[in-house]
Amino acid sequence: MNYFDVLKEIKNKHFSPVYLLYGTESYLIQDIRQQLLLHALTEEERETGITTYDLTETSIQEVMEDAETYPFFSERKVIVANNAVFLKAKPDKVAVEHNLNALQTYLSTPAEYTILLLTAPYEKIDERKKVTKTLKQQSAFIECQPVREWDLPKWIESLAKSAGVEIDEDAFDIIGQEVGTNLLMLKQEIDKLALYTGGEGRITKEITEQLIAHNATTSGLKLVDAVIEKDLSKAVHTYKDLEKANEDAIALLALLASQFRTVMHVKVLQKKGYSQKQMAQQLKVHPYVVKMSQKREKSFTLDELQQIIHLFTETDTQIKQGKMDKSLSFELLLYQLIHHRQNRKLTTK
Repeated sequence: MNYFDVLKEIKNKHFSPVYLLYGTESYLIQDIRQQLLLHALTEEERETGITTYDLTETSIQEVMEDAETYPFFSERKVIVANNAVFLKAKPDKVAVEHNLNALQTYLSTPAEYTILLLTAPYEKIDERKKVTKTLKQQSAFIECQPVREWDLPKWIESLAKSAGVEIDEDAFDIIGQEVGTNLLMLKQEIDKLALYTGGEGRITKEITEQLIAHNATTSGLKLVDAVIEKDLSKAVHTYKDLEKANEDAIALLALLASQFRTVMHVKVLQKKGYSQKQMAQQLKVHPYVVKMSQKREKSFTLDELQQIIHLFTETDTQIKQGKMDKSLSFELLLYQLIHHRQNRKLTTK
C-alpha cells in the first residue's frame, strides 16, 4: 500500500491488524502513526490503550506477549514497536535477542483487539528474510521513503487539500524551489499559507512570494526574471533586499552567473532532445530549476546568453582587480544587462 491509500483506509476506520512502516521519511511514519491513534481509539482509550516499545531495548517476543494480552480498560489497543532492527540485512548490535518465531506465529493469527504498528526507519530492509516476506503478505506494508522530485506537485496539492485550501498552479513552482522535497517543511509552509488565507481560501503566487521563507537561490532567479522583464527597479530592489540580508555582492554575482549558465545549458540540452529529468541529472540541479530555466530560455537567443556570461566575467575581473566597489559594480551590471536587453544588443565596457 502507499501512503495515500493507507491514510484513506484509516480515516474510513478500516484497520489492518499489523502495519509495517519502513523508510527514512519520518514525516510519513509519524503522520500515519498519529492518524491511526486518532481514528482507531476514542479519546478515553488513548489514555490507556497505547503502548510504545523500542526494539533496540525490548525483544519482539515481549511485544508479542503484550499484543496477545486483552486490553483491560478498552475494546482495542495500539502497540507501536519502533526500530525493527531485525529487518535489516546486517542488523545493528543491540542489548536484546529477538525470537522472530514469536512474530511469525503472531502474524498467522493476530489478535482481533490489537493493532500492531512496526516501524523500520531505514533506507533498505532485507526482503529476502522469511520474516520480511511474511510481513509483506500478512500486514499493511507501507514504504515511507523521501519524496521524488517529480511527485512534488502531487504532495503540495495533497497537503494543501488537507489544510482546507486550494493552490494556484504558479505557486507550485515557488514552493518547490524554496522548500524542496522535505515533507515536514512543506507541511509547515503550506499550513502557514493556509492560516493566512483563513483556512478555506486560495493560495496564490502573490501570497506565496510574500510569506514563504526565501533563500538566496530563489532570489537569484528573481534577478533573472527582472532582467527578462527589463525591470531595473525590481532588479535593484531584489538586490537591496539580499544586501540587507548580508548577502555579499561577489557571491550574488556568482549566483546570478550560475543561474544564467543553467539557462544557457538548458537551452543547449533542450535542442539536443534531453528530457527535463535528464537535464537535471546532467546539470546536477533540482528539477524545478530546470523547469523554470526552460521557461526563461525562451526569452534569450544562445548568442545573447553567451554575451551575458561575458558581462559577468568582465564585472568579476573588475571587482577582483579592485577597479570598482563591488556593490556599485553589481548595480552597474544589472543596469547593463537590462539596458542592453532593451536595445537587444549586449556590449561590454
